[in-house]
Amino acid sequence: MRVVSLVPSLTEAVATTLPGLLVGATDWCTHPADLDVPRVGGTKYPDLDRIRALRPDLVLLNVEENRRDDATALTAAGVPIRVTYPRTVDGALTELAELLRDLGSAAEPSWLTKARRAWAALPETPVLRRAVVPVWRRPWVVLGADTFAGDLLRRLGVVNAYAEQPERYPRPSLSQLRDQAPELVVLPDEPYRFTREDGPEAFPGVPCALVSGRHLTWYGPSLAEAPALLAAQLADLHVAR
Repeated sequence: MRVVSLVPSLTEAVATTLPGLLVGATDWCTHPADLDVPRVGGTKYPDLDRIRALRPDLVLLNVEENRRDDATALTAAGVPIRVTYPRTVDGALTELAELLRDLGSAAEPSWLTKARRAWAALPETPVLRRAVVPVWRRPWVVLGADTFAGDLLRRLGVVNAYAEQPERYPRPSLSQLRDQAPELVVLPDEPYRFTREDGPEAFPGVPCALVSGRHLTWYGPSLAEAPALLAAQLADLHVAR
């Protein structure tokens, strides 16, 4: 089977579990570090002609990462696609197991088993902290309702202040953000690369945690180490001034 992945986390999952299956990936597919396959552009605007030239038996997409127009165009060209859309940690683990099985994995990979155990070992009722989770600025974009990252944070004791909003990625004003009076601000390093100087100054006096965007939003081998790594990063707070 020849597979092109337009989803960085799935690229890592497939390349790690079934080496040799991938024949193409996006420019943003950075893991595994030694991945050596043709690149087909970005996740939002891939080169569809280049994808078709690779003669894939399947192209992997995701509702959030990729555009519906590209999925429609590939289907119209006769290219089989598979679209993922996990919105919880458990949902991601299930989708990964099903995908890898369908791609030919004879057994569940060890990293997926480790991920199941790591998430199952967390306390069911952690101490909860109410947080704002920006993913972009200029304009400000925050994590909203029904997202994988939101469920992941909830499992780690962080309640998203915008979890009940109708939009999945609201765009509040800075004053609206501050009106939420969060106990914590979670700042990932992707898609926007927040730093101690860039972003936290918007929330003076509020504890801020800089976290790994890959471990917060990717669903793949990173899920095995995400609970321990993110828990440590969420505990390593600094106060914005």
